[in-house]
Amino acid sequence: MPTHASSPSTIARTRKASSALAGTGAALAVLAVAAAVLGPALTSLPISVLRLVVGGLLLVFGLQWLRKAILRAAGAKALHDEEAIFAEQAAEAEDAPPPGEGLDRYAFAICFKAVALEGLEVLFIVLTFGANQHDVGLAALAAAAAVLAVLGLGLAVRAPLARVPENTMKFAVGVLLSAFGIFWGAEGAGASWPGNEASLPFLVAFLALTALALVRYARGARRTVPAPVAPAPGVEA
Repeated sequence: MPTHASSPSTIARTRKASSALAGTGAALAVLAVAAAVLGPALTSLPISVLRLVVGGLLLVFGLQWLRKAILRAAGAKALHDEEAIFAEQAAEAEDAPPPGEGLDRYAFAICFKAVALEGLEVLFIVLTFGANQHDVGLAALAAAAAVLAVLGLGLAVRAPLARVPENTMKFAVGVLLSAFGIFWGAEGAGASWPGNEASLPFLVAFLALTALALVRYARGARRTVPAPVAPAPGVEA
């Protein structure tokens, strides 16, 4: 099995496209059920508790994305090479047991796993935003439209979008999620912000500048780390 989730577009290109679509559809159905269950549960919470929960979830996701984006921007973590990842995933799919008659279980399982795992993270983010605005239905509908658009694009192109500035997008999303998480989490804990929502742009700017400063610091720290010294001939390391 692959060490990372292959994309449905890669599986659709190298395996049975119908099974890849079936796995994707099954994952979307599971996500729809999860949204139907979790959405009303979130909106039933008191507003202060809701904002604390929403803020905490967004902060967890935002800081996770932002940490990885900072490390990649600083060179401490390798940038994603979409062409290499696509080639690796395609090779893994081709090396798997060939599909027989009927459902290609490999294609179904990989697509189900990829869409379900990535979709759950997006689902939590969408539901928390929608619950805070008391309109989970509209948020879920917009998210579903976006997911279908991305899946349709991926299946149509069936190739890696190597020119998309992935790390820059994750950096921006990490900053935004962290800012909203801090804002709503503090409100849920009983704090008040100067100007209410008008303070959000300043919070976003502060986090962005702080993250950029951390990138610069991490780059400098990497340059100052001394290179390992090779042992002299005949001397054991």
